[in-house]
Amino acid sequence: MARRHKPKTPPAKQRFSGVETKKTKTPPATKQQFSASERSALYARREAANVLRSVLRGDAERRAVASIKSLVFSPSVRNKRATFALVCETLKHLNVIKDVLEIANVLNSKWKRQEPLVYIICYDILFGKDTPSIGDAEKFLMKHKDALLSGLATLLVRKKVENVDQLMGVSQLKGHLKPRYVRVNTLKMDVDSAVQELEKHYTVQKDETVPDLLVLPPGSDLHDHRLVANGRIFLQGKASSMVAAALQPEAGWEVLDACSAPGNKTVHLAALMEGQGKIIACELNEERVKRLENTIKLSGASNIEVFHGDFLGLNPKDSSFAKVRAILLDPSCSGSGTITDRLDHLLPSHEADNTNYDSMRLHKLAVFQKKALAHALSFPQVERVVYSTCSIHQIENEDVVSSVLPLASSLGFELATPFPQWQRRGLPVFAGSEHLLRMDPVEDKEGFFIALFVKTNKLDKPKSSKLPERECRQRRKERSMQLHPYLCPKMFRAWSNLLHRRRSKPALSTNSDE
Repeated sequence: MARRHKPKTPPAKQRFSGVETKKTKTPPATKQQFSASERSALYARREAANVLRSVLRGDAERRAVASIKSLVFSPSVRNKRATFALVCETLKHLNVIKDVLEIANVLNSKWKRQEPLVYIICYDILFGKDTPSIGDAEKFLMKHKDALLSGLATLLVRKKVENVDQLMGVSQLKGHLKPRYVRVNTLKMDVDSAVQELEKHYTVQKDETVPDLLVLPPGSDLHDHRLVANGRIFLQGKASSMVAAALQPEAGWEVLDACSAPGNKTVHLAALMEGQGKIIACELNEERVKRLENTIKLSGASNIEVFHGDFLGLNPKDSSFAKVRAILLDPSCSGSGTITDRLDHLLPSHEADNTNYDSMRLHKLAVFQKKALAHALSFPQVERVVYSTCSIHQIENEDVVSSVLPLASSLGFELATPFPQWQRRGLPVFAGSEHLLRMDPVEDKEGFFIALFVKTNKLDKPKSSKLPERECRQRRKERSMQLHPYLCPKMFRAWSNLLHRRRSKPALSTNSDE
């Protein structure tokens, strides 16, 4: 077999065109090295773009998968702080960025398909502190940096303003000092142990209303805290924590959570039930089902069954729900009470010219809410139903409750008073609204509504001419006491003597000589 021979190495020096040259080796191509900060910024922009894509798609379809905060602080996002800042700031400047891109006209079809990422990078180029330097999209837009800056200058001239703040023309909602609420997951940790652990770095107080809720100073950032990462505590607002507590499920009960994702209230129910009994968690949206399952896994709850389907499609008379004794109904709502927390005011659909849309949307939401509440009350063995919204609108709150009161009464339900010590109650628009609970966006830092229905078994049926069985028994007892010789001896003797005298007298003539 012939051997292949390697060509001889050429001499170090060669003659070419009479010029003596030195042969040098070309260094091998090396992978470009990036600093840790550059890599971190690159990942943050990609994660922010993914969040922004979900937010804008949900806003356009009016079916948000989750709030901005929930999306950013999900376990899949690594660089949470940078991602959150990028998403919020890009949304604040989104209209300006879109106008600049239209004026500059630098996007080709490839980058138009990746608009969320383009928006994020353009924010960094136009308004950010750090200039993006790595990444294909970054390099493309940096080549057109002058065109983008020129487009911004042109926009300022067109709008007849001097700076970007005037250009945006948006009165940003002022941040309000809201405490950081933390709910202790008692399936994994007791309240006192959580207080002891958190007090190492924060000032901690126990909430006066919800027993397993802790109050920390405003601005306390626990998103990376190990107790949050392992599910021993949940970052959950006070109003949200009051919902499951208002239902008061007992250990061993079967409970149905009608609209359960993302699952914080669901796992709170599991903790209140001490991990016993059964919770059926309904959720229609597939993406939200995944979030629900992640929340349940994090909590360690083992008594929750996830049902991927429509709550309104459940048959109350089905044997599967024969033992359900309580229902928590926290349906889709306008979210008007938590706009600042959810950052919904940054979305395109929350601009000033959406008054007509908001009115139509509220009406559609109210129609759905009434159907859902009436459906919850129709489960035969249910004893307690909580209806809650994070809305400040009467049409979603008092009006919904008022519309189902006749049905509730016919099924044996009446309004009860959750948290009697709470001062703010329902709007006085119908008799019984004082049982409803409201939270005020200013006083309580968020708007919320809770209604509690409790079955009393006093069914609202037509009155019957027949006496109740209990009263009949009482009357028979009284009659028997009147004639019984041992219970009323004097009366019996007087009655017996009178009868004896009547029998001993001669009969009287029926004729008269008048």
